[in-house]
Order: sequence, then structure tokens, then C-alpha cells
Amino acid sequence: MSEHVDGNLPEFEDTEQAGVSHRVVGTTMPVLEVALQPGQSVISQGGELSWMTASIQMSTATSGAGGSGVFGVLKRAVAGGSIFMSQYTANADRGMVAFAAKMPGHIKAIHVDDQHEYMVSRHGFLAATAGVTLNLGIQQKLGVGVFSGNGFVLQRIAGSGTAWVELSGEMVTYDLAAGETMMVHPGHIGLYEASVNLEITRVKGIKNIMFGADTLFLAKLTGPGKVHLQTLTLPGLAHALAPYIVPPDSGGGIKIG
Repeated sequence: MSEHVDGNLPEFEDTEQAGVSHRVVGTTMPVLEVALQPGQSVISQGGELSWMTASIQMSTATSGAGGSGVFGVLKRAVAGGSIFMSQYTANADRGMVAFAAKMPGHIKAIHVDDQHEYMVSRHGFLAATAGVTLNLGIQQKLGVGVFSGNGFVLQRIAGSGTAWVELSGEMVTYDLAAGETMMVHPGHIGLYEASVNLEITRVKGIKNIMFGADTLFLAKLTGPGKVHLQTLTLPGLAHALAPYIVPPDSGGGIKIG
């Protein structure tokens, strides 16, 4: 990629961190583009890179996002993150790095500081400026076979800077007042402020358990704070596609019609 491309980047939206700009391109399958001035950096989990200009230098290590040492790295991995973190730094020239969404949905920028910390679904973290940390927030086993045996895990986004998160499907936001409660299917939780309290509760009633829901558990979210829900869940998508996937022993492929 030529330096000519680096010098003619499109207009980007300023974030709340001075000098770091971004834009989200697309609708159904959006991509996050972050513009960096010389010396500025962003971090992401290993394997998230989509493309970057020639002026960006990438370095990958187990440290980063607040995870240092064996214990810190393991906590990040348990939370659904990767063992390796990548850092992208603009050298002498202004540059751009891009991260594409893995599922149809939305990419949301959030400002993070001591008064603004967030909980995000285990695969929701996309990228952040260098001062943001990513750690295990909540881990709770929900029983064998629920959520593919993975249990319920959330990541905690803290530190200082700007982070970008990915939410699947449409994003629906509620601002809960103190004491106000919503009952949510755990798969629809995308992002919420750390001031919101979460409690996992069992679905009550034999008929409700057997016929009324595809989960035995609901998340009880209690304000104050904003909650951003996602309309698309991975189990829901897999269930919708299952009738069209041909078993491997029959030759593979996709059914038509």
C-alpha cells in the first residue's frame, strides 16, 4: 500500500480522546476504521485486523489491555478474549487501521474512565485506545448444555480511553432508573454500564421451562445505568441455519429451498 493512500484518508469522527478519530462504514456488516496520528496506538485481540495503511506498525504480545503475567492473561482468556493482544501504532505518518464486524450488527464507541466502566458480552470487544483494560467481569455456570456448555461470561472494560464494541443484529438501548429492572435472555445482553447490577435467575414454572423459552435462565438487570441489548444471538442464528446445513457424512454443502 502506498504512502499516497496514507496521505489521503477520508474524514473521521473525533472520539472523546483528543487526536484519535474513527468512523464506522457500512450497515449490515460494518467495519471500524481508526485514524492515528504519528505515535498514537490502538489495541485489539489477536486476529481482529482487517486492513491497515503502510504507515501502521503492528506488534503482538501476551501483555496489553491490562493483562500482564500468567494470571492476567488467563483471566482475559477465560473472559472470552484471546491470549495474544495486538497493538497498532502510527510511525512517522498518519495512518489508519480497520476492524470488520464478525456478525451482522452494529459497532459502538464508548468513553471509558473511572466513572464510566462497562460490561460487554464475551465476544463483544473489538478495539480500544492503549489506556483501556479488558478483564473477566462475570463468570457463572448455567448448567450442562446451556450456551454450548460455555456458561455465562462477561468482560469488564475499564481504564481510561475509548473502546469499540460489536453488538449483533439491531441495538436497542434502555436507560434504567435506580431500582428499575428488566428480565433479559442472556444471549441478548450486549453492553451495559457497570453501575447496573446483574443477577442470573431461573425461569419459574414447569410449562415455562418446557415450552415457553429456549433457556432455563434469565438475566435480571437492575438500574441505574444504560443497557444496550442485541437482537441477534449466536444460538438463534445457528438454529435458523441448521435446517439448511447438510451433515458432513452426506457430502457437505448447503441445502437449497
